[in-house]
Amino acid sequence: MTGPVLARAARALGVVLLASLCCTAKADAGNPFELVEKQPLNELWLTPGFYSFHFQSDKHLNNNNIGFGAEYRYSTVSALTAGRFNNSVRVHSNYAGLLYQPLALGPVRLGAVLAAFNGYPNMRDGGWFPALVPAASFEYGRVGINAVIVPTYKDRIYGSLSIQLKLKLFD
Repeated sequence: MTGPVLARAARALGVVLLASLCCTAKADAGNPFELVEKQPLNELWLTPGFYSFHFQSDKHLNNNNIGFGAEYRYSTVSALTAGRFNNSVRVHSNYAGLLYQPLALGPVRLGAVLAAFNGYPNMRDGGWFPALVPAASFEYGRVGINAVIVPTYKDRIYGSLSIQLKLKLFD
């Protein structure tokens, strides 16, 4: 990961972590973050994979991580997610996880996803491994966007800002 990119990713992660430590139930004049009130939902979203902006652009990685996935949002702060995509090293990967986003900055929900992934040859020989990454979501009607910051891990996982479009089937 290059210096300026690493600094931007670290700042973004720091903002999420600082907000989770500092925010109160309602935003006040000095705090733009607020806690999301937990309420039940019943929404199913479909996703076509990811588009990744890799921090190590000199590695000729696959940015177009097409695939198929689903997200079931069962509350205003939590969702289950699973899918399959063509990863950065052009191998199929599967994932399953829990998205937890208790914070909001205007219409954007902030938090993290705890997930398990496989299919990365340099990480546990392509086997399953856990990951915890910062995540942001924006939804408007039946369309939405998820964004995650994937940190670089040695020569095993290549870091990126990954964007995922999503379409709501029902609510």
